[in-house]
Amino acid sequence: MTKSDPNRVLRRLPIFVGGLGAVLLLINRLLTPQITDSQARADVLGVILSAVLILIGLIWQQVQPRSPDAVELIGEEGFVLAPDLPDRVKTELAWASHLLLTNTVTRSLVVFYQGKVLLRRGILGTKSEVKPGVILKRVLEKQQPVYLVDLKVYPGRIEFDYLPENTQGVICQPLGNQSALILGANAPRSYTKQDENWIAGIADKLAVTFSEEMANGN
Repeated sequence: MTKSDPNRVLRRLPIFVGGLGAVLLLINRLLTPQITDSQARADVLGVILSAVLILIGLIWQQVQPRSPDAVELIGEEGFVLAPDLPDRVKTELAWASHLLLTNTVTRSLVVFYQGKVLLRRGILGTKSEVKPGVILKRVLEKQQPVYLVDLKVYPGRIEFDYLPENTQGVICQPLGNQSALILGANAPRSYTKQDENWIAGIADKLAVTFSEEMANGN
């Protein structure tokens, strides 16, 4: 189910006001038996203002970004942590996942660490196991994030079967040493550059925790 654009009315308001003003000026002119010089000047000014409003509305239709259509992701909400994790790692994962789910368009996330799923949170997919496909393998090997802005247009989307089936956008953020944070959004083209930078910062923090706690076997 999609959500309507909340800015649609605002973008069309100048066109409506400008058009209404032009119609009222025309009616006033037709019903006025004798036009004075001052009224003629006022009519010209009114026509100009109406035209400007209509022009602004048309520009807004083209320039102002529309909010992407969001969907209700298919799946049950949950919070699943691997049971054998150190307490510090559990705390860090809970903190990081909460921030991402409440402050970005992320609705589903998975933490993949050296072949093992440490965390699944948000709207859960039907599969709990992560089998890295071409996209995730490239992220793990090159340690460079990948942002799939509109998942449905990518043939490789089938590898993300551990996310809800109607996930709209995906970020694969490396966590170092064959590990990654996979984020699923409920709207395409919805992550901003600021979101990406923030996600990278949280991922760096998690990577430090993993290197300190997991590598030492604490």
